[in-house]
Parts: sequence; structure tokens; C-alpha cells
Amino acid sequence: MGAMPFSRSFLSEDQLLCSICLEVFENPVSTPCGHSFCMSCISHYWSSARHCQCPLCKQSFKRKPDLHVNRTLREITEQFKSMNGSTTAGDAEKEVQESMNGRLKRGQLPANLFSEMKRKLTRRRSRDYAMTYHDEADSEKNIIPKTENDGSGSPMLASQVSRRRYSLSGAANAIKVPLCPKHHQNLELFCRDDLECICNECGQTEHQTHNITCAEKEWRINKIQLSITEAEIQELIRVRTQKLEEIKQSLEDIKVQADLEARRGTQLFGALIRSLECSQAALLEVTEINRRSAEHQAEILIQELEQETTELRAQSTELTKLSQTEDYITGLKSYSDQSIILPSKDWSSVSLRCDLETEAICASVCQLLDQFKEELRKQPSNCLSPTSLSSVRSTHKVKRMQEYAVDVTLDPLTAHPRLLISDDKKTVWCSEKQQAVSNSRDRFDRVVCVLGQQGFISGRHYWEVEVGEKSDWDLGVASHSCNRKGKIKVSPSNGYWFLSLRDKSSYAFRTQVSTVLHLSTRPQKIGLFVDYEKGQISFYNVDSKTHIYTFMDNFSETIYPFFSPCTNKSGKNEAPLIITPVQI
Repeated sequence: MGAMPFSRSFLSEDQLLCSICLEVFENPVSTPCGHSFCMSCISHYWSSARHCQCPLCKQSFKRKPDLHVNRTLREITEQFKSMNGSTTAGDAEKEVQESMNGRLKRGQLPANLFSEMKRKLTRRRSRDYAMTYHDEADSEKNIIPKTENDGSGSPMLASQVSRRRYSLSGAANAIKVPLCPKHHQNLELFCRDDLECICNECGQTEHQTHNITCAEKEWRINKIQLSITEAEIQELIRVRTQKLEEIKQSLEDIKVQADLEARRGTQLFGALIRSLECSQAALLEVTEINRRSAEHQAEILIQELEQETTELRAQSTELTKLSQTEDYITGLKSYSDQSIILPSKDWSSVSLRCDLETEAICASVCQLLDQFKEELRKQPSNCLSPTSLSSVRSTHKVKRMQEYAVDVTLDPLTAHPRLLISDDKKTVWCSEKQQAVSNSRDRFDRVVCVLGQQGFISGRHYWEVEVGEKSDWDLGVASHSCNRKGKIKVSPSNGYWFLSLRDKSSYAFRTQVSTVLHLSTRPQKIGLFVDYEKGQISFYNVDSKTHIYTFMDNFSETIYPFFSPCTNKSGKNEAPLIITPVQI
């Protein structure tokens, strides 16, 4: 068979093709897994995908790699282009293009394109096969007159040779290519306007003004898009599976909590069965009703999640099968249906919550508990004492408070000039010098403190602050109208409700006469809970999940989170206050 115009560089050209655009590299870059692509191709590929992964080996990268042009590969590519400048198929196409009169529209095929290409790049099909298309049974019975070898010296049957498919780069692997029912030619082209495979004759006649491309290349592009869609579906499955496990775990926690409440009520009312029989029954009933309600809600969510997961997995399986097929006709026919992701629900904000609503019953029991304190002390050791009841209630109370977590950030416009705030507005510490800032009416000018950007005028809110080993700090809330200039009188009547630490050991709540608190454990992280309607502000030790102090008042205007790292005391109190994410 005669040599093709670019036979000398065929192997090199194959090695220098980008697997995304199927063209010779332009500004080649290499991924950490060792594969190379055009800079623009891989950048566009990653911009359209949720996760950065190699299009070839599917290796995922946690962070988007910093890509730099592979200078050596670029020089090799440029040399290849210059060496083959006069012999490549691209030049043949250019000659054909220059030989035409007028300027064609994008995607339009000239009438004499294929005849010119045949003249430039001669296809000697007669030496490759003597039979065109016959039934498979007839092919197996005959020997091709011009016998070919398979490389071992043995003659090949017609069924072994089959029909060869040609492209501009020569004969491809021997596969059966369907014929155009009208012109009986290979369906080697794809019309993007009509979304169908066509032959050369169709391209020159019915589809002359349409956007036409190589069918095999179009299928490769679609397969890349299929892999992107499949990755998105896998991510949807992962999110839903994670949410499914979260809801199941929440249900188990609620069941454990319900059982604990039931046992606590049973043990507590056991010693006072005559006077507390009705309360005991009410507690069990409320607990059971809410537990069943939680189970019912969980069953609905689990059923819906499992259904969506099953549907997504089914679609993922179909996409996997479709992406593995090499038959671009079947692939293109099925691509439009399979590439559409099924409508799905956003589960990011869905969670399973349940309040057992036993507080009112427990409050009435506590009143009776004082009257029967001596009797309860005589109960067996397995009966919960008032101290243990308080500990259990506090632990679950903290968990319930955390469900009202809000994203709190610092407001630099209110910060004292000596305070420094991080870029994410989550960390504040005190410096030795004042910063050059505007002295607005909202800024504190004497007390080294800062307010949060989020104001509360209703509802329940919870946030956590890491205090670490600081020797001094203030945390709480402040009203919008509080005085921010000069010396400040700190008390609830002046719009300040906060907890203080001084000299590493002196804890107090700032009332008109400070309420001194004695803590057995020094907290490293403080949780703050505000119930605006109840006028409640509570402080918790997050690590030990214990209650520190609760103050009740009436809020009549917007209140803001309050933070003061206090002065750094020549480096002894330089650690910052850090607003941390709430881990439920």
C-alpha cells in the first residue's frame, strides 16, 4: 500500500495529541498523575466538573493542581509541527480550502471537499480488501483473492479481514461500519443540526449547510461529557448516602435519648409512685409519642433517600455501560437520554430533629423532689440522684442548644483600634499599638471589645468561642443602643449581658453587683445560647458539656454577640478569641 502523506510522523503525531481536543498539543501541561493535555482543554474540563480529576486515569485531586507549561514537551511539539509542515493532513486540508472560491461558514462543507481529499490523500482500498459488504456467512466461506497476512505469514479469511474503515490518517482497526441506507457509504460523519450520523454523500447534498463533524471525534467528546455527568451523579449518591447515614444515626440517638428519659422518669417516680403516678404516665406517653413521630419522619426521609439513591445508581450503571461502548452510533443515539441527570431534591438542609418536650414534667418533678429529698436518699444506689439527673439533663441540653447554631462573624467597624481581626472575621486579639481606623459612632474607643455582625431580634441562636488558656476575657451579648464611647458601666440595665474571666480563675457574670461563679473545671471553649423570646442567655462548657450560668431578662431591641479578648498584659494574655464551627 502506498505511503500516506504523513506516514513518517504518524507515530509521533499520535503521541502528541491531546486526549480532550484530539489535536496536537497547544501549551501542554502535565497533571500530577503524569498525563499531558492542552492548558486550555484541561482548564475548561476542570471548570465544568465538581472535582478535579484526570480525564484519562480518573485520579482525583483534593486541591486543583497548579499547572505550568511543560517547556520540553512544548518544544518537541513545535519541532514536530515545523518538521511536518508540508506533509501533514492539515496542510492537505489547507490546500483544499485555498482551492475553493469564497469563504465558508463555520461547520459548512464545500461540495468538492471529499473529492479533493481523496486526490490529496489517496486511499488504496482495493489492496486492503476485495469484498465490500456481503452477508457474514458468505464472507466466511470465501478467501480474499488478494491474500493478506496477519503478521505470522498465514493467509487471512475474509471474515478475519472484514471491512476496513479509513480516516485521514489511514486504515483504522478492522471493525464493521454501518452503511448509509440511501448512498451505501460509511456513516463517518455526524450532523450536529439533525443529530444523526451521515455519509460523505449526505454531507455534500442534504446536509451541505449544516454543522458537520467527524462522528468518531464527536463520540469521543460526548464520552468525556458522559464521564463528567457520571462523576456528578456519583457525588449526588455520596451526599445522599451520607445524609441517609446521618438520619439513621440521628434516629438511633433519639431512641437512646428517649430510652434514657424513660428510665430516668421510671427511676425517679419509682420512689414516689403514689403521688407521681400521673406524671410518670404522662412522661412515658409524651416520650413515646415523640419517638414514634421521629421514627415516622425518619422512615419517610429514609424511603425518599433510598429511592433517589436507587434511581441515581441505576442511571450511573447505564452511563457506565454507555461510556464503555465503542459503537458511536448506539452511543450517540442513547447519549441525549442518558446524559440528563434525574431531577433530585436538595438534601443539604434536611435533618432529623426531635424535642421530647419533657421539660415541663421534669420541672414539676423537681418541685416535688425537694419535699422528698430525704426519702430519695434512702433509695437504692441505682436510682438517679438529683446531682446525676442534673448532669444528664445538662449534657442533652447542650446537644439541643447546638441544633440552633448560627454563623457568627466579627464586625470590624465596631472594633476598638487596638484590636486585630483575621481575614475570615473569626479571630480577634489585642495588639500593643492602635490601628489607623475611622472613629465612627459604632466603634468602641475605650474598652477593647468588638460586636458580631449578626444581630438577633427573635428566635434561638447558639455559637461557640475558643478561649484556650487566656487569663482574661469577656463573652456575651450587647444591645444595639449600648454606650460605646468612654467609660462603660457594664450591667444588663445598660445593655450588656456577659460572662467574664479575670486572672485565670475569677469567673463572674456582670450584673449590677457581679455574680461570682465557682467552676470546678476551667473551660477551653464557651458555648453561648440566646432565646430572644424568653429573654434567656446561657453559657456552657463545650468540652465537658456542662452548664455554667443562665441569666433571664427582657430583650426589647436588636442584640449582638459581644467579644473582648482584654488587653494582652505584656504578652501574658496575647492568645486570641476564636469563633469555632459548632460540631454537633
